[in-house]
Formats: sequence, structure tokens, C-alpha cells
Amino acid sequence: MSHPEKRKVVVIGAGLGGLSAAISLASEGFEVELLEKNDKVGGKLNILSKDGFTFDLGPSILTMPHIFQALFERVGKDMADYVKIQKVEPHWRNFFEDGTIVDLCADPDKQRQELEKLGPETAAEFERFMTYAKTLGQETEAGYFAKGLDSLWELIKFYGPLRSLNFDVFRSMDQSVRRFISNPKLVDILNYFIKYVGSSPYDAPALMNLLPYIQYEYGLWYVQGGMYGLAQALEKLALELGVSIHLHAEVAEIRHQGAKVSGVKLHTGEVLSADIVVSNMEVIPAMQKLLHSSEHELKQMRRFEPSCSGLVLHLGVNRIYPQLAHHNFFYSDHPREHFDAVFKSHRLSDDPTIYLVAPCKTDPAQAPAGCEIIKILPHIPHIDPEKPLTDDDYRALRERVLVKLERMGLTDLRKHIVTEEYWTPLDIQAKYYSNQGSIYGVVADRWKNLGFKAPQRSNRFSNLYFVGGSVNPGGGMPMVVLSGQLVRDKILADLQV
Repeated sequence: MSHPEKRKVVVIGAGLGGLSAAISLASEGFEVELLEKNDKVGGKLNILSKDGFTFDLGPSILTMPHIFQALFERVGKDMADYVKIQKVEPHWRNFFEDGTIVDLCADPDKQRQELEKLGPETAAEFERFMTYAKTLGQETEAGYFAKGLDSLWELIKFYGPLRSLNFDVFRSMDQSVRRFISNPKLVDILNYFIKYVGSSPYDAPALMNLLPYIQYEYGLWYVQGGMYGLAQALEKLALELGVSIHLHAEVAEIRHQGAKVSGVKLHTGEVLSADIVVSNMEVIPAMQKLLHSSEHELKQMRRFEPSCSGLVLHLGVNRIYPQLAHHNFFYSDHPREHFDAVFKSHRLSDDPTIYLVAPCKTDPAQAPAGCEIIKILPHIPHIDPEKPLTDDDYRALRERVLVKLERMGLTDLRKHIVTEEYWTPLDIQAKYYSNQGSIYGVVADRWKNLGFKAPQRSNRFSNLYFVGGSVNPGGGMPMVVLSGQLVRDKILADLQV
């Protein structure tokens, strides 16, 4: 085998997974070209300035900053020189229809006081639950995250059959929450940690209860000046490491001969040869659009169904809502029905749980004086060709959501909107080529895929790899950045063989 520095890698897509892969491989001496169809890097981590408001269009929560820091540390740099992050406190505020408001806080004493609002036993139950969540989290970090395990077989091989049982394999997320927690409101709060991966707590494996551990262990962070600063920091690092970044460069196909890929062809007709191709386009859309895979091959991928999508409302309002924290959840009175609508019947929920971000609580400069940003994200079904939803359906949901928020304390919200950016799953699919408008990659479902995502290595081409939310370790900013680091490890290991 020749040395890595002689090898050329083409990375398709400059989302966080693609940026991370490009940086990780350039750090090892590979020659890397990064191709992005849109006008800026970052993928779903995107930004829009409109009428004096700065909207972070994509992810709004940063956890596990050490995974991002690792990209900088590996090349002797300090992430703090590229981007500043600060802790968000409280983590988030939970609103219920009966007027109950409970904060999740980093400070244990404050957290106890908040939980006591829900009853005398609740804090002790929560502590027992968090001990259980910590076991799940630490076990996952030891193998699945550290080694990039890609299948149940690899998991059992690494952990052994007995230790694998530590993953609470026979229960759903919701079933395990209810083993510890008796208060229905706290059940709802802990179940809704599933929002990180766009799945249902009733179908996701109990392993997903590691999410509260991760949040409390590593904190909840905001990027000063807006979340997009993270994409800019990674872009700067990539350029310093010699990555060649091409914007407005859409790939039309991945070229292949036999069991190997040989490069990519752009929409302009230009062909770039490569020793290795890494796709940050999701696996199934890449198979459909770029590899022209057979029906048989696509059928084998069916278990990697897309996660949910979202109706994304970015509102600029000409007043301040002092009752909001930076992150807020307004819960459905009928959570089971809400999740079943999204994941089972693929319709728009009558009473959705709503995630609401008010970033001006931490960063007032994102809006004009006396104004603030209200970002609203109810989870909704991914695009289902057999049950298409119309624009009228989405508009009706927008109205339901705003009425619910007004009822739950955001007085006259609709009257105070001065600017708005509105995205449906069709917009998300068109902009990012995500599978059926999915936001978080592959759904975590214990019956369909045991919570596993697609493998990072192509099962057809020996030098084609995938990163991002559709492959292991999964969706969310830290996981897709980790996927870029794990793909480096896999490529280096494969070159040693």
C-alpha cells in the first residue's frame, strides 16, 4: 500500500459529517477535495439574515463539545481560537397545559427544587434513573462510540453476550423510563430526549435513555454569535489543513468499476478521480441518485427508515416573552397519540409537542432591540408518497401550533410576528437531499433496526464510505462529527489490511 499522502479523497457534501471527515483525513496527510452543492458549508447547520434578525436555520443545541474539540486538538490547535461557546442555563424549560412549568438545570440543588414541584418522590426517582442512564452512556462510549461499531454482530463481538445485556435490550425507551419514574410529566420530559434523534420513545430502544446522561455530563452549549459559527470554525480549520472546498459543486454520480469507485462526475460534466470517496449525502438518496442502485439493493436498506421531519418556523417578533428560557418544550396533552400520528399513521398531530428556541435569551444581538426570535419545531412525519400532505395541511398545522402557544402563555404571538421563514419537509428534502425530508437521518426503532443506522462502509464498493446522520453512530451534531472521525479510523485500518 502506498502512503496516505499519495491518496486522494473526494468528500461529497460539506455538512458537519463531511467537514469532519475532510478535516480528519487531511490531518492524516490525505489530499482532500470537499464538494458542496449549496452556497455555503454546514449542511443543515445553516444561517439566514432577514429584516434585522439572524436565524440559525438548523440545529440549535450543542452537546458533547469535546467531540468537536478533538478535531482541533489532533492538529495541535485550540478550538477556542476559532469559536467561542458558552453554557446554557437552565438546559430547558418545560411547559404543560395545566400551567406547570419545570426547568431542567445543570445545578443539582436547583434541579432538586424544580423536580419537587412534581411531587416529593420525584427527585429521588430522577436520581435513580440518572444512575441507570449513566451506565448506558458509559457502556456506549466505551465501544459503540470509541470503536465505531456498525452492527449487532460487531456489538456482541466487542462487549460479549452478557455485557451486551447492559444495553437494556428487551425494553423500549418509554418502558424503561416508567420503571423508574412515576410522575407522568417527568415521564414526558425524559421521553422527549428522543428529539435529539427524531424518533419515538415507544419504539426506540431503551439505550436511547443515555441521552439525558450525555446532556447532564457534558452540558448544553450555545455558540456565541449564533450556531453557524461552528460551521465557519470547521471550514477555517479545513482550509488551513489544505482541504480544497468547492461550493456550488453538485455531484451527479459516483463513478465505479467492479467493486471499486473511481471518483465522481459533477453536474457540469467535470470528472474528479479519487482513490477513496466519502459521501455525506445520506445513504439511501446517494444509492438512488449517485449510484443508481438496483431495487434489490434498495430493498435491503428498508429497515433504515428515515427519521421524522419537522415544520420549521423562524419568527421575528416585535416584543419580548420574558417567561421563555433559551430552550423550551410545550408538551402535548396526548403524547402517545402525538407520536403515533408522526411515526405510525404519518399524519399531522392534532396536539403536537412543540420545541421552541428563544436564542435572544442568551444572545440578544440576534434580533433588533425590543424584539426576539421565536424558532418553533414540532416533529411531523417524513414525506410519505402514499399519503402526501398538502400545503394547506402544513398551513393548518402552523395555525394549530401558534394557537397552542398563545393558549399556553405566549399572548398574541401571531399579532407580533414581523418576519417569518417557513420550511416544510419538501423544502428540507430539496435543500439537503435528505431521505424523504428527514431531519435526523435514520429512525431509531428497535423492531426495524435495533436502533442501528446504516454502516459507514459501503457493502458494495471497498473504497466508498458514508458519514452523517444516516449512518452509525447516528443523528445530531456531535454524532455526525464523530462519524467523520470514525470514518478516518476505518479508512486507516482498511489501508493496513
